[in-house]
Amino acid sequence: MVADQRTSARKILKVRAVLAMEGQAPVQGRTSDIGTNGVSITVPNPLQTGQTGQVGFDLLVDGKPFPLHARAKVVYCVFSNGEFKAGFQFMNLDLAAMGKLSRFLR
Repeated sequence: MVADQRTSARKILKVRAVLAMEGQAPVQGRTSDIGTNGVSITVPNPLQTGQTGQVGFDLLVDGKPFPLHARAKVVYCVFSNGEFKAGFQFMNLDLAAMGKLSRFLR
């Protein structure tokens, strides 16, 4: 059994996302939840643990969309309901994104 590695509380977030993993064409996905350290995104094909790239999606903060784009690393990828659920850890999230994410998670 795999232990939950999350170090922060999560909040449900169901929006479209774009992944641009290094060495691969961008793919569409859908977020499922988010926390201060990372996001979970459902994708059509498996990703390798440790793989890095860019994730992008919109957060609704104070009634306005905020486009969050961040470097992220795949920490897990599991097959679930015909799709792959990948967990991403944010890497060096910029100050503006950290502020908006903090407001969203309140």
